[in-house]
Amino acid sequence: MKLLQQLGKNIAKILIFNGSKEREHFIITDNNNSSQGKETNKEKETGSSNGDGDSKYTGNDKNKVKGTGGKKRKNGRCQIKKPVRVAKSSLSVKEQELKNIEEEIKQKNFDFEELSVNSSLEVNKRYLEIIYSLPKNKDIIIREFYIALEKPLKAFVLFIDGLSNADIINNSILKPLMVLLDEGVKIKHGEVAEYIKEHLLPGHDVKLLNKYRQLLDFVNYGNTAIFIEGSSQCLVVETKGWERRSVGKPEVEQVILGPHEAFNETLRSNTGLIRKALRNENLITEMLKIGSRNRIDVAIMYLEDLANPQLVEEVKKRISSIKTDYVGVAGVLEQFIEDSPFMFSPQILTTERPDRVVSFLVEGHVSIIVDGGPRVLIVPATLFSLMHSAEDYYLRLPYGNFLRVLRIFALFISILTPAAYVSIVNYHQEMIPTELLLSIAASRATVPFPTIFEIFAMEFAFELIREAGVRVPGVIGNTIGIVGALILGQAAVQAGIVSPILIIVIAITGLASFAIPNFSISFGFRGIRFIFTILAAFFGILGISGGLFVLLLSMVNMKSFGVPFLAPVSPKTTTGPDVILRGPVWSMERRVDYLKPLDTRRQPKISRGWLKNPRQGGKK
Repeated sequence: MKLLQQLGKNIAKILIFNGSKEREHFIITDNNNSSQGKETNKEKETGSSNGDGDSKYTGNDKNKVKGTGGKKRKNGRCQIKKPVRVAKSSLSVKEQELKNIEEEIKQKNFDFEELSVNSSLEVNKRYLEIIYSLPKNKDIIIREFYIALEKPLKAFVLFIDGLSNADIINNSILKPLMVLLDEGVKIKHGEVAEYIKEHLLPGHDVKLLNKYRQLLDFVNYGNTAIFIEGSSQCLVVETKGWERRSVGKPEVEQVILGPHEAFNETLRSNTGLIRKALRNENLITEMLKIGSRNRIDVAIMYLEDLANPQLVEEVKKRISSIKTDYVGVAGVLEQFIEDSPFMFSPQILTTERPDRVVSFLVEGHVSIIVDGGPRVLIVPATLFSLMHSAEDYYLRLPYGNFLRVLRIFALFISILTPAAYVSIVNYHQEMIPTELLLSIAASRATVPFPTIFEIFAMEFAFELIREAGVRVPGVIGNTIGIVGALILGQAAVQAGIVSPILIIVIAITGLASFAIPNFSISFGFRGIRFIFTILAAFFGILGISGGLFVLLLSMVNMKSFGVPFLAPVSPKTTTGPDVILRGPVWSMERRVDYLKPLDTRRQPKISRGWLKNPRQGGKK
């Protein structure tokens, strides 16, 4: 036993690095303090007692006087250092204030919400040099120039190279300001910025700001700030000009019919796509900022005359209450605002299609767009909305309903097929025909492993191939997935590791999981499949039944922004014919009532006015 313990300690020493307890601390100190500390340590080591260096202090030194606080005597008298008169500061009040703010900014203790634009151009320039760490920061540009007045007025512009459009800055800002104005123009003191905004800058979006926090947010987003000598206000002009991806096709939610447009990584492009499809003056776009370090923009879009005001306020409250350094894409924000983060199913719908966002907005939902990501969040979401696809509505009624029924079967196949196979083979052989049972037994005659091991081995191999196919770029990923699955399955059967019928079970399960339209809920059901398989291995059909019961209970208790996850089925509410199957488009007259929209009717009772007999083919 001692030998094994010693062997374990030796292995741990090899695998785990343990640094020494007494380590050098890399602390940067002031040079003067460091030299004084060294002299003090040296003085303690050598025992020098005075500046003359002619006497030594020891523990028995009688010159050490009790009650003098450690002061030493010379010639029987206690030496007391005379106070040194501090030289009077030669800095002006403005320079002293600038120095104090500089120290606070360097120590990251300054609140930019309180810092205002100064009327002195040099002070503003010094502020920006401290904030942006100039001249070390090479892509922050400060361009000084003179405004062409009778008495030239000094100014400078601030922008970020790479985010701002140089042509707009040169032609729409610098050129109009540097050209000589009419000699008869007289501008009062302190009104230069207002005059320039109204008469000289041709940009469509020009703002007057006096707080640094506001103007820094605009500059960091590609705009240009103009500082003018003697003005306590700053002009901010929109000059965004970074590279952006054009509007492309959907990658995940592909449809044959319908628009082939998808969101990109630019916020304004995404809101423009939605407004292009939903041309309504009641469509509201509210902007919020989240992330203490990246200060990213989040747009909340809804129809003001339709969406429930309580739902809109709840969305804004959750987003504005987030305190974090960085929120990169919509997927990160989704994890911050969802109701039940540990449940298998998402409570927020994500989409890359503008037409799908519009279809939810006209129902009373709220969309959330995060700048920098090609996906939009839609709240609230239910199980049925996650299972629906955009193409269900673009196809005729029989075809759309056929796809929905096929999708429901695919949902149960992806969850229950491996578990049903395990339970039947282990416990319930009487449930299958005798010929099929003999065929299964014959195929498993050469397999030395239990059924549960076969299932998990092939499921793991399938998930590995799926993940590898996603990570490998281009067309090679699909090729690797197909070839890898064929070779791996054939080799496993020939080696006698798995049975041929198990390959069929795993292949059908994998195909069924791909038929689920929403990626997030498909991923959740893939995880649940393993739980059902384990329950079936221990308890058979009884384990599967208990797992379904627990799954149903969890979904009944789930909510998305106050809306039950299984609405309108549980609890039962009044709704149109568009839950599991959908009715004809002319029969869907009412909106879902669990959202409590301000307008409950989507269309009148008689929407097909061209019919001579309105009852023909539809409701009265």
